[in-house]
Amino acid sequence: MPIQALICDCDGVLIDSEAVAARVLVRELEARWPGAAVAPVLMPLLGQRIERVLGGASEALGRRLTPEDVDAIRAVAETEAAEAPLFPGVSAALEAVTLTKACASNSYAAVVRRVLERNGLARFFNERIYCADMVARPKPAPDVYLAAAQGLGVAPDGCLVVEDSVAGVSAARAAGMTVLGFVGGAHVGGDAHALELREVGAQEIFDDMRALPALVADWIQKAEARAQ
Repeated sequence: MPIQALICDCDGVLIDSEAVAARVLVRELEARWPGAAVAPVLMPLLGQRIERVLGGASEALGRRLTPEDVDAIRAVAETEAAEAPLFPGVSAALEAVTLTKACASNSYAAVVRRVLERNGLARFFNERIYCADMVARPKPAPDVYLAAAQGLGVAPDGCLVVEDSVAGVSAARAAGMTVLGFVGGAHVGGDAHALELREVGAQEIFDDMRALPALVADWIQKAEARAQ
């Protein structure tokens, strides 16, 4: 089926926020768990819901967080990450892509809407925002991407996704979508991350949002050729 929609993750794809969130999470956990080696266990968990990241870090380190700790850390991380800058060229890239666009995020819908409004990106997505608090299971489950396809009235194999995390790529692939892996974020640590995205199903890897229109055009051309 020809590609009919472009679905973008928010954090780490539209705004360079994952490094900010990671910094906050490490800082907050180190303050609560003096002497714990937080960063090595936390960084591979990025891309999942903050609650899951904190739960995974707690389990790996044999530490405990109260529900109040989790709520407080999430609030600080979301506040600081929301102030992160746009990736260079992202507005022009979205303007150049003529496909219907949606945003599918593991964050809360209210947070994503605020971020898109603040950065002038809301006009590209309007109400086509699908978030983890709107579905039963967050990424890496496919629920949010399946909800996006259903909301758009597009078959999953007609959707092209841009993702930056293993959890996100896994979710989109499980939904039956083609994925472009973006590795331009400050949180990405070299070639290993690109390899991880390829291993879970990203078909192309890129690190500059200004390349997105050409990548989309290439996938449209290939999809249309297969459909003939």
